[in-house]
Amino acid sequence: MNDADAINLMLLVLRVAVGATIIAHGYNHYWGGGKIEGTAGWFASMGLKPGMVHALAATATELVCGALLILGLLTPLGCAGVVGVMVVAWITAHRSNGFFIFKPGQGWEYVMILTVVGLTMAATGPGKWSVDRAIDLDWFGVSGLLTAFVLGVGGALALLAAAWRPDTPAEA
Repeated sequence: MNDADAINLMLLVLRVAVGATIIAHGYNHYWGGGKIEGTAGWFASMGLKPGMVHALAATATELVCGALLILGLLTPLGCAGVVGVMVVAWITAHRSNGFFIFKPGQGWEYVMILTVVGLTMAATGPGKWSVDRAIDLDWFGVSGLLTAFVLGVGGALALLAAAWRPDTPAEA
């Protein structure tokens, strides 16, 4: 195996690992634990209202973007979806809990890593073994990074500005 093949293999492994993780996250939002109704209630309790709209949007984003990453298809868009849902989670659910995750719902280390990996994959591209390369779509480097950053971070911030209304503690 030469260096280029090793790099392409690891880009494939990274895409599949992140894509499968994001799909599992979306699957769990819809079918796991409290199902989509429980996810909607949790989102609403964090101030994402209406909770059902946000739960369905996050679930669809995770399922679709995870599949895009596994395939290496429209990779910067798949990365933008990962970045977007992780930035929203970072701000709404994890930012005030410190860095480390000791129990579910704590710390922001997980969402930070997935955000950075999403941006990194958008910049590096999907590698040789991807649908993007098979159809000659060379959308990576600065343009891939900017796409994932603007759509992911920008989309997350726009969503939060438009629809995030956390409850404020009652004044004493």
